[in-house]
Amino acid sequence: MNLEKLVAVSGLPGIHRISGNRGNGVILEDLDTGKMKFASMRRYQFTPLESIAIYTNEDSIELAKVFRNMLQQKEDNPPVSPTGSAESIKDYFEDIVPTYDKDQVHLSDMKKVIKWFTFLDERNLVTLEEPEVAAAEKSDEEEE
Repeated sequence: MNLEKLVAVSGLPGIHRISGNRGNGVILEDLDTGKMKFASMRRYQFTPLESIAIYTNEDSIELAKVFRNMLQQKEDNPPVSPTGSAESIKDYFEDIVPTYDKDQVHLSDMKKVIKWFTFLDERNLVTLEEPEVAAAEKSDEEEE
């Protein structure tokens, strides 16, 4: 799963792909229509999905690993609705990330993770595959 060019943009719904950079903003690609849109850095805040991690009791876990856990458990434990009860969302999230830090991970964070996963899964962008860079590093280690 490669979250490298995917970003959440404040004020714009869904997830977008960065298509290009400019000095004063970025060019975003809509994942549904493929249409390009310029988004100014003055107006929007950009959060790359690859830089997001969930706090755990030990350290933190990358969002890609959380998505991988959600995908692996999708058949037996499908994602709950982000508009569902707080208790059902917390129970689901505890199944996915059993060691999440209950003091630092808020209900709103859990809802975002579930929304993002659902959004990407509907577009078949969530896979169990490791990113290509990590796979290349593993093959280098095996050769040694």
